[in-house]
Amino acid sequence: MKHCGTKNFETARLICRPFIQEDRQDMLKNWIANPRVQLEYGEPVYATISQVEALLTAYIKNYQKPDFYRWAIVEKWSNENIGQIAFCRVYSDCQTAEIEYCIGEPFWGNGYAGEALSGLIDFTFRNTDFLKLEAYHRSKNIKSGRVLQKSVMHITDTVERFIRENTSPNGEICYCINKDIYNYKF
Repeated sequence: MKHCGTKNFETARLICRPFIQEDRQDMLKNWIANPRVQLEYGEPVYATISQVEALLTAYIKNYQKPDFYRWAIVEKWSNENIGQIAFCRVYSDCQTAEIEYCIGEPFWGNGYAGEALSGLIDFTFRNTDFLKLEAYHRSKNIKSGRVLQKSVMHITDTVERFIRENTSPNGEICYCINKDIYNYKF
């Protein structure tokens, strides 16, 4: 499978790029220390600079792998890191990836998550051999649900994660988009 790793892509208002250590202050200020952001999508809260630096060190080390995909979402006009978007699961054997994203609470309601998601889908289908992108949200996470509802993705019964775990979604709403459908529509 052709992978390209985490390469920059841009949208009208955002730059999505690999994380750098200099992101740590924006991350702490804007999202990674906020339980309302982190717990919404099932990630731990990082409350100190040293915790964020350790996380960034791991991200940066993983950028050496061509199948590692994790982007800092940077607002163009302020040049601030306002969140992240990533493939939290990559299934090279079936050319599928699972997307996760978060945006800092001060930036909610501006359409940034949807804009980053649209940019990521387009970037992926133009630059890799992925045939399917998936995402899901917990039914209680209404904000994330709205992002997926407005996207080009559509509701599906399950995603690769649950299939491989031999479980069914329980309180999760699953979405996907296939490359052939995406190219056909757009």
